Amino acid sequence: MASASTEQIVELERRYLVPTYRRLPVLFVRGEGCELVDAEGRRYLDFVAGIAVCALGHAHPAVTAAIAAQAATLVHTSNLYYSVPGARLAAELVRRSGLARAFFCNSGTEANEAAIKLARKHAFRKGETARTTIITMKGAFHGRTFGSLAATPNPKYQEGFAPLPGGFATMEFGNIAQARETIDERTAAVLVEPVQGESGIHPADPAYLGALRELCSRRGALLMFDEVQCGLGRIGTPFAFQYFGVVPDAVTLAKGLANGLPIGALVVGEEAAESLQPGDHGTTFGGNPVACAAALAHLAVSERDDVPGNARRVGVTLREELERVAAAFPALLGEVRGVGLMLGVQVKEPMTARKIVEAALEEHLVVNDAGGNTLRLVPPLILTAEQAREGVRRLERALARM
Repeated sequence: MASASTEQIVELERRYLVPTYRRLPVLFVRGEGCELVDAEGRRYLDFVAGIAVCALGHAHPAVTAAIAAQAATLVHTSNLYYSVPGARLAAELVRRSGLARAFFCNSGTEANEAAIKLARKHAFRKGETARTTIITMKGAFHGRTFGSLAATPNPKYQEGFAPLPGGFATMEFGNIAQARETIDERTAAVLVEPVQGESGIHPADPAYLGALRELCSRRGALLMFDEVQCGLGRIGTPFAFQYFGVVPDAVTLAKGLANGLPIGALVVGEEAAESLQPGDHGTTFGGNPVACAAALAHLAVSERDDVPGNARRVGVTLREELERVAAAFPALLGEVRGVGLMLGVQVKEPMTARKIVEAALEEHLVVNDAGGNTLRLVPPLILTAEQAREGVRRLERALARM
């Protein structure tokens, strides 16, 4: 395909794409490790990683080879038949999580939809037909399809889409006393992000997750962790629940799993898994052989090279550098939050976060904002300590121009 200028692509999108995104003024055409290259050949440090997706960075040779080999062999057959990559990926996720079975789909919101259906069907199969409520947290984000949207109690995302599905309730994130009052015999499941992402990077207190585990077990509800953004090594452990020391009944995955190809997964314990039988749920493309091959390559490299350990170690360096810069710009920046390589910096003035993102881009640093007042930094998990320092130096130059 002939190369295109940034202006040509912007015009094509303006004319033909539904405008659901407010894009930044850059056209990336290539990626290498933790760097992106734009149409004019300029190189950028990537601290977004496709929104916490490219765990091994861009064009990782193992992932690239796996995709090419599988694409040259078999791209798609559907879930009517057995699949070598799908079966092997399910086995790997079970081995690493200690749970029992996996279901594959195409995205994080689909994984959460599957979790919601699982919770309802689990109660139904036990004969507890009044146990239908899914409890989620204020500040949560579980997706944009209707069930996941109903589980996301934020008018910013829900406005204009009523009526949403019923059967959802909301609790304060971290409030154990409220959890004791809210989780009852009508609760099918509690769905919680161990680290909230879209609201501005808010890790849970381990004691809170432990209390949810105890309450759900005692009152007959499932505890389900949404690890779509925080899982698969991003906070320093293969699964986020391992960092917090709390084992859920089900966990949802997506973003980092296939290092850029669309895939989602629901990984569940044995009892809950038996609740979904043939015909209860399905997907045409879920468990696509090419995506599963990419995921297997990612997981193999992650384990071999201790990528979660790198995220943990380099995350300390990045956090220290961000805290230094926040102290140097107290009028602009506040606290630094997060774990591993899932970090957020509070921006004190409303609407300023986006301006900082734009200024950072001019310094060839790719970051984004979350929650309206937070800079979100979710770089590839292979980031080096020197790249972390260089990225913060570029951020510092951007802030100096504000």
